[in-house]
Order: sequence, then C-alpha cells, then structure tokens
Amino acid sequence: MRRGSSGINCLIGINKPCGLTSHDVVGRVRRMLGERRVGHAGTLDPAASGVMLVGVGQATRLLGLLTLDDKRYVADISFGTETTTDDSEGEVTREAKVPARLAEPAVAEVVVASLKGPCLQVPPAYSAISVNGKRSYARARAGEEVELAPRQVMIHEAQLLGVEQGEPLVWKCELHVSKGTYIRSIARDLGRSLQTAAHLSGLCRTASGPVDLDRCLTLEELEERGAQRIMEAALDPVFVLGCATHELNDYELDAVRVGKQFSCKNVRDSNGLTRLPAVGERVCLTREGSLMGVWRQGEARLACETNFPQGIGGVAL
Repeated sequence: MRRGSSGINCLIGINKPCGLTSHDVVGRVRRMLGERRVGHAGTLDPAASGVMLVGVGQATRLLGLLTLDDKRYVADISFGTETTTDDSEGEVTREAKVPARLAEPAVAEVVVASLKGPCLQVPPAYSAISVNGKRSYARARAGEEVELAPRQVMIHEAQLLGVEQGEPLVWKCELHVSKGTYIRSIARDLGRSLQTAAHLSGLCRTASGPVDLDRCLTLEELEERGAQRIMEAALDPVFVLGCATHELNDYELDAVRVGKQFSCKNVRDSNGLTRLPAVGERVCLTREGSLMGVWRQGEARLACETNFPQGIGGVAL
C-alpha cells in the first residue's frame, strides 16, 4: 500500500458545520482516515453548513464526473443592510429602511414565490470565479474593482418558511436552484428589488444532486466510525452519478482492466429496466458491489472514459 493510502475508496456525504472551509473539512477527513487522497465536490462557504460530497482514495477521480445539477437550501435573508460579500461575513456597504409591509408573512410569501423561474444573476465579487486567471475573491480582497458578467440560472422552487420579526427582519426561505446559482446574490437582488437592502445571514445546503442531509455524517460521527467502519456510510456512486449500470462478467472485467473496448448488450437504468445502451451514453461498470469504471457507448462498443482499478465501494447489490 502506498504511503498515505488507507485502501479506502468511496464517496461519503458530510454535513459540514458552520465555521469551517471546505478545505478544512477535507483536512479533517484526511487525518481521521489516514488517507492522503481526499477531495470534495461543491464548495460551501465557511458560514454555510450542510451537504458536501467527499471522495476518498480513487473516488477523488470520480468527483469531476459528478454533475450535481440541482441544489436545495434553507436560507436566512436579513433586511436593512448590504455587505461586501453579500453575506454576514462582509463589511456593511449600504443601509436602507425596511418597508413595514415586508414584515407581513402574506406579503413575504408572495414575493418569495415570485422568485421561481429563470433569471440573470450577477455572482458576488467574493466568489471563486476566475477573472483573467485570478480568483474573483482574491481581486476583491486586494481592493480591485470586480465586475462579473451576469449568468443564466434557474430557481426551480422558492418557498417562504417563516418571517422572524425584529432587528433585523429575517425571511427564512427554502430554495431549489440550478448548479452555479449563488444564494448570496438572490438575497442581495431581493433587497434591491424591494427598495431596501438585504444580505444572506444563514445558509444550509439540504441537498446536492440526489444526496440529502439524511445520507450525510457529521465530522463527529465520522470520527466515531473511523476507517474501519467508513464503508457502512459510503454513498452508492452509481446512484450519485445517475447513470445506467452493467455488471461485468469475468471476460469483460479482464477487458476493462486493460482498457479494451467491448460490446455491451444490456444495461440497467435507474427504473430497474434492462435495455441496450444508447450511443453516447455513460455506463457505470460494476463488479460485486464496486464501481470499476465509467465508460461511454460508441457506435458499436463501450469505450473507456475513466477506470478505477481498485474499485469504488458502496454500489448497491
């Protein structure tokens, strides 16, 4: 076994606590499992909590294949101030009076529901978007003026959970959004559209793609389980990828190990139906509870896209 290698190859869901960066979480997992190869998909800001997918061992190579197109959040939007970062971590840049009507739950409910649909959104200046080879947040911290281009995003669902009266006035909302949507920008723009100011004062990601909080461990729970029992909490990589599967026989497994294309006559989709793979379709190749590769169907044969020689565990049998 290589130095810094635990022999563990799996995806796990972590319920990230507030106060830690995503990189901090990766470091904690490395130390707990004794595994150097640990990475994450779907960065969460330090002030945010919730679902974060972590790849261990060979599963780090799987992270780039995860689309995780939709995200779900519970967000606290505080009215009266805007900040440099569009959340409570930044310095106040503008204050504005909050109209009395915004304290009425009936009004808030209608406004939040109206967010649903496609919209153009300008990302926060303090974001990880690259601008001429340098992260936007690094330019902003250096005092540079950052102008990011608006991008098309989709708010699939928007629902008011409650109104918290007081100073400041806070709307608690549930949001289902497309990949790349910044909840901080939603808060900022909502304040401006209501002739006041607003920022994001709390955020919990409740789902990333198909993975929700119920499938996640806290760091404390992960530490209690340790390396010996981590596979009990492993996510099914096929489920997370959302691809059809093909269980390899002995001949096919030998071909896969050397990257040799082969003809696949049947795959099983997420509905449990067996069919021929479609041209261009990704297929998860499995063997006895492990993901051995993600291949793509050509005109006549499956061709290797990514192989996992040690196998990524957690595949439901």
